[in-house]
Amino acid sequence: MFNQRHLSAAPNQDQLVWKILFDRQTALLHRRAAPAFSQGLARLGLRREFIPDIGELSATVREHTGWQLAPVGRPFEPAAFFALLAERKFPIVTRIRAMHSFDFSPEPDLFHDLFGHVPMLLDEGLTDFLHHLGQAYQMQPAGSVAREQLWALYFFTAEFGLVQHEGQPRLYGAGLLSSAGEIHHCVNEHTPRPAFDLATVLRTPVTGTRYQNQYFMLPAWEQLTDCVAELAGMLAVA
Repeated sequence: MFNQRHLSAAPNQDQLVWKILFDRQTALLHRRAAPAFSQGLARLGLRREFIPDIGELSATVREHTGWQLAPVGRPFEPAAFFALLAERKFPIVTRIRAMHSFDFSPEPDLFHDLFGHVPMLLDEGLTDFLHHLGQAYQMQPAGSVAREQLWALYFFTAEFGLVQHEGQPRLYGAGLLSSAGEIHHCVNEHTPRPAFDLATVLRTPVTGTRYQNQYFMLPAWEQLTDCVAELAGMLAVA
């Protein structure tokens, strides 16, 4: 069982951080976020005035896609993370970043998870993709190259992915959706945004301590689920 904190009664400082981040990100994401995110945000009814209750959000997510939210005290290792994905559960870190980390938080926090990830969990295409990743990860030996590749695939999609929509790049990765600094870096004309290619993504090094060197863009949202079969074939050969 996970320890759940009633976040609507969070300290005033946490509520202020949530409110400021919510206002900044919603302004920055106007016409920049993927449709799946904007639709999920509206369905959840997230509000700037208070930190939402994880239990209530979990019930809404479960109603739409069958997933549950699992509150945790801090981020944990990939093996435990992917085990939850395989069970259709998504971990939610219950601490929120300090004010000095507004623009960029090197680790997932409450705002990153609730604002960045949870709206996307209402999209069945993404949740099916995450479920397959969790299952595939558990089938690979501990310490294997395949596990590192699956982590890279998760990282450059669910955390820092872009998708082309109506001829324009749209953000759907939570690391982008929840970070003003990452958004500004991503949309800079000098930042590479190559087309998503599964083989390339799998061998691209992951870094979580600074802005990304590049961001991969899906030509269409459907390619996210289409690549699952291609991934299975690659892992079988490996």
